[in-house]
Amino acid sequence: MGRKIMSKNLRTYLNQVKKLLPDQIKIVDKEVEPEFGVSAIIEKLENQGESPMVLFNNVKGSKIPLLINLGANYDRLALAIDSDTKNIVFDYGEKEQNRILVKEVSTGPVKDIILKGSDINLNIFPIIKHNEEDAGKYISAGPTLMKDPDTGNQNLGLYRLQVQSKDELGLFINPANHGFLIGEKYRELGQKMEVAVLIGHHPAVIMSSVSKLENYGGELEVAGGLMGEAVEVIKGETVDLRVPAEQEIVIEGIVDPQLTRDEGPFGEWPRYYTGRGERWFIKITAITMRKSPIYQTVMAAHDEHNILGALPIMGSLIRRIKAVLPTVTNVNLPLSGGGRVRCYISLKQHSDGEAKQAAFIALAVVPNIKHLILVDDDIDVFNEKQVLWALSTRFDAREDLIMMKNCLGSHLIPTAFDITKQKHGNMETKLIFDATRNVTPHLNGKPFPKMARVPVEIVNKIVPEEYLKECIKNFEE
Repeated sequence: MGRKIMSKNLRTYLNQVKKLLPDQIKIVDKEVEPEFGVSAIIEKLENQGESPMVLFNNVKGSKIPLLINLGANYDRLALAIDSDTKNIVFDYGEKEQNRILVKEVSTGPVKDIILKGSDINLNIFPIIKHNEEDAGKYISAGPTLMKDPDTGNQNLGLYRLQVQSKDELGLFINPANHGFLIGEKYRELGQKMEVAVLIGHHPAVIMSSVSKLENYGGELEVAGGLMGEAVEVIKGETVDLRVPAEQEIVIEGIVDPQLTRDEGPFGEWPRYYTGRGERWFIKITAITMRKSPIYQTVMAAHDEHNILGALPIMGSLIRRIKAVLPTVTNVNLPLSGGGRVRCYISLKQHSDGEAKQAAFIALAVVPNIKHLILVDDDIDVFNEKQVLWALSTRFDAREDLIMMKNCLGSHLIPTAFDITKQKHGNMETKLIFDATRNVTPHLNGKPFPKMARVPVEIVNKIVPEEYLKECIKNFEE
């Protein structure tokens, strides 16, 4: 009988990075504090313009290594889905659509160690306090699995989880997310909800948990599409959920949607402390894990938080918009908008008004988007200088600005309001900036002026290194 080919997981990905991007993974053996010790090093590196993923082997109080900053770089995320930074958004959208069904197996490394009852103890993990005014230690890279009570479909979403005791986790879900709506179904039914928190797997799993899908569920199938192979799943130990067999750590538990307790604040993706209040919480029923697990966390309120969230949403956006408007050419959620709030869309218009249709689709798919700039296909949406140039020269507020009041938005943005306009809430005013040229001539009956540029076909053939040499002449002679 032949040896089983190893399935993709966190370890196979780390080996891939070590082989192909060796300068992008660093090791820390020196002991660091769980409170700000890890996060201070990452912030220092970020301030220096560096974004390696870092494996901390000695976080005080834990024997388990901690991995952070995996998603702080598009090169590494492109590697995870066999793409490159130029094509990553298109490839993500295509792979998200070409989903692969999960494969159920009877055993897997996630069941190497099983903790129940009095053995359950979150303190064995190197869970960290990320930012100075966080309410405590948070699990920030633990997508939460739950089952839709109507269809039985499993839904996976990335939510924040506050350590509240050795066997309880605060659970905060954005009201616009599917996980919250599923939880509300259980509350209305008067039933408890089973959940499983997944920590440490191939990056496709955590990225899929951020994808904007049409219906409840399908995220693990998306992860399969991103990896190019099925996610192997195994029955949970104490919950009726199928969890990835190659997971590093799984935390199983029960949520009673009738019960809440104080949770927050926590530094979120807008890079503000927001969202303190009464939230659901998880009563842990089991912890399963590998013999020597790797604990993964996301550097909250920093580049990793923004980038890791932006790519899956961009992939979902381009797929959903192209389904209606095939003329869309690219989508970017720039870091200047936290990878969520500002969106740039380029397209090749054939009819006036087409660009605005793309904007309406984007706002419906991603409620977090607050400002949306539409540009022509000659503008690179990943070049913010070009986008702002188009806004400056092709946009007139009298004709090209659309303001949409009282829209569902992100409650994590400090300016969001409730319907009374007197309190903080989850409503916002959306702005659409149409910086595209009109298809129909309108300037004295003449076409819109052409952009001044060198012929593209000639520029593309140029290899600067073949022409440029280092200057060694002394101009003072």
